[in-house]
Amino acid sequence: MPLDPDIRWIDTLDTLDAACAELAKADVLAMDTEFFRESTFHPVPALVQLYAGEAVYLIDPQAVVATPALRTLLAKGPLKVLHASSEDLEVIAAWADVPIAPLADTQVGQALLGEDPAMGYQRLVEHWMGETLPKEETRSDWLERPLSEAQCRYAALDVVYLFQVWHAQRDALEAHGRLTWLESDCQELQAQSVRNGDSDALWYLRHRQLWRLEPRQIEAYRRLTTWREAEARRRNKPRGWLINDKLLYAIAERMPENRYELATLEGLKPAVIKREGDAILALVREARHLDAKELPAPLPSPMSGSFKKRLKVLKRVVNDEAERLGIAPELLLRRRDLEAMVAAHLECRDLPLPRGWRGERLSVSLQEALDQVEAS
Repeated sequence: MPLDPDIRWIDTLDTLDAACAELAKADVLAMDTEFFRESTFHPVPALVQLYAGEAVYLIDPQAVVATPALRTLLAKGPLKVLHASSEDLEVIAAWADVPIAPLADTQVGQALLGEDPAMGYQRLVEHWMGETLPKEETRSDWLERPLSEAQCRYAALDVVYLFQVWHAQRDALEAHGRLTWLESDCQELQAQSVRNGDSDALWYLRHRQLWRLEPRQIEAYRRLTTWREAEARRRNKPRGWLINDKLLYAIAERMPENRYELATLEGLKPAVIKREGDAILALVREARHLDAKELPAPLPSPMSGSFKKRLKVLKRVVNDEAERLGIAPELLLRRRDLEAMVAAHLECRDLPLPRGWRGERLSVSLQEALDQVEAS
């Protein structure tokens, strides 16, 4: 490739603060991270790349802590541009304990221009720059030291091209009147990246078959997943190392009363029962003895005719608007959002209508579509 970036390796606090002083003068800062996560809950940061148009700074988070100057740069300062940023946000939160703001995610930006809503970085660079990025270092061991010259160049070019791509993409978004959409969506990404006890308690809602459970089973599954999330974080182990969602769902479905009944569950290894059995059974017991008025409401079946009818008309509204805007329907509203609206309508609750620019284009039509179903 023709680019030969000026690479600065940062592994001391003094050089880190000096780099931050230079980068703080910029308006836009391209950013990427490399990390390791095969045996831990929290990502292990291996490299942080920053570029504002001149030198590329490769920060070694194994050698330096995040200084106040860096934390200020990341949480305030120039616009930070990343691609498919969700894991990067988590890496920085774990290492520097700050949110990245303000933020622009080029994967989201590309989707708002009517492209693939999950376009990878290599395709993005090909689309805007006509360059093909090398793939040799994609699965490098980024924790090894020293990094090879090829690794450093690969990491540097990632942010050099990202910086250039952003400026072209930004012009296109502005020309389409969608730059404010990106700003709104990136603020939502930042909010979703925060993982704490509150988000732990909502993990159970991700399961697509939750509607098959009775209220007491739903409560058991909620308690089990909340416990698992907190324990995986505390022990810094992957969720699957502790116990996966499939097994927790099976436990909630069966509601075992003792270790013998627990052991009859297919796929639940004796080691897990020995290590976690008492905690699991205690949580199931709590759900079993709750007063009925403390249990969640039963969920409507998505297989029923009334559910399917409402979902169909909502999907038509979203598909029609997506076609007018030239973007993917799932970028407007996900299926789970539509299903939540249907469930609320069937239960005579307030509809969880979209907000922001999506709400401006969809809320009235969604409400009218459900009203027509009700009247028919």
